[in-house]
Amino acid sequence: FQFSNHRTDRLLPPCCRLCGMPSVGQSVSCVLLRSHRRFDPHLCSKSCSRPKRRRTMSKDSIHELKTLSDYETAARKRLTDSVWSYYSYPGEGGQTFRDNMEAFKRYRLLPRNLRDVSARDTTVTVMGTKLGLPIAIAPTACHIMAHPDAELATVKGAASMNTGMVLSSWAGHTLEEVSQAAPRGVRWFYLMFLKDRRRMKELLDRAERAGYAGIFLPADQPYILTAKSTSPSGEPALNLRFPIIFEEDPCHTWGSPEQVECLNAALKEPGTWEDVAWVRRNTKLPIVLKGVLSVEDALTAVRLGVDGIGVSNHGGRELDGVPAAIDVLPDIVRAVDGKAEVYLDGGVRTGTDVLKALALGAR
Repeated sequence: FQFSNHRTDRLLPPCCRLCGMPSVGQSVSCVLLRSHRRFDPHLCSKSCSRPKRRRTMSKDSIHELKTLSDYETAARKRLTDSVWSYYSYPGEGGQTFRDNMEAFKRYRLLPRNLRDVSARDTTVTVMGTKLGLPIAIAPTACHIMAHPDAELATVKGAASMNTGMVLSSWAGHTLEEVSQAAPRGVRWFYLMFLKDRRRMKELLDRAERAGYAGIFLPADQPYILTAKSTSPSGEPALNLRFPIIFEEDPCHTWGSPEQVECLNAALKEPGTWEDVAWVRRNTKLPIVLKGVLSVEDALTAVRLGVDGIGVSNHGGRELDGVPAAIDVLPDIVRAVDGKAEVYLDGGVRTGTDVLKALALGAR
C-alpha cells in the first residue's frame, strides 16, 4: 500500500493509533511512513490524507537536553496543541500542580562534610527488586499521542536505565505486548477498579503470568475526567484504544458522549476500601496503593495488607487544593513505621528533589 514515493512501514488496524481516524477499507487504517530515517506523520482516510510535517530533532539537539524543563520545551514544539493541552493539564486551578514543585524549594539539605564519598551507589530495592537508581516511571496514560511506539518505547527506555515502569490501564498496548518489548525490564501494573470483577481477576492473573512485579491501585482518582474531543485549533479528534480496560475496544472519539458512556459502563467509580481488600485476596503480587495523602489512609492500607504506599496527589490534575506530596511524606513515613514501603510522585524536577524525598523517608 503506497503513497507517492514513500515506503509503507507499518499498518495499524483498525483505527489510526496516532490520529484515531477511521480505517481505509477494512484492513488498513493508517500508514506510518519512513523517509530518510525520519518519521513523517501518518496518512489515513480523511484528515491525514495530506501529510503534515512534524518537527524533528537531530541527535545533537537531543544531547543538548539536560533538564526536565528542556524536554518540556522541546515537547511543546513537537506536540499538537490538543495533545500538549492534555499532557500538561494542571487541574482546575493549578494550585496543587504548582505547589507540588514549589514545596520542594521550601526544604533545605544539611550536609555532613569531610566524609569520604568517592564510592557512590544509587541502587535501591523496591518490593524486592533491585533498581539502578531511585527513580521510576509512574503510571501515565496515552503514550501513543506522543510517539508511535507508545508504551513499548517507554518500557524499553526504563529497562535500559535499569529502573522500573508502572504500566497504566490507559495504555494502548496489552500487558503481554509491553512485557515482550522489554522481557528483562522491571514492570508493575496500575489496575483501575472495574465493575466486572471477572475482568479484574483476569487482568491480575495475566499480569502475574507476564512477569509484572506488583500491582498499583488508584486512591486519588474517584472519577475519570475526560478530555475535550477537539482542540481550539480544529485539530482532528482522537480515537484512542484501551485494550487493557476493554475486552473489545469500542474505539470511540476521545471525550465523545459514546466514549464516556463506555467508560461509565466499565469503570467502578468511586473505588472503595472493599475493592482494595478484594484485590489483596485475589493476587499473590505485592500491592501499592497510589494516591495516599493522609496518615489515616496509610494505616488503613497497611491493615488491609498493602505492601507499598504511593504518596501522590495525581499531579494536582484530579483533586486541586490538596497538599503537596512532599509535605505529607514525613508524617506518612513515621506512621507506617516500616510496615510498608513508601514512594512519592509529584513535583520532582531535579536530582536534588529526589535526594530531598529520600532524606524524608521515601524509598
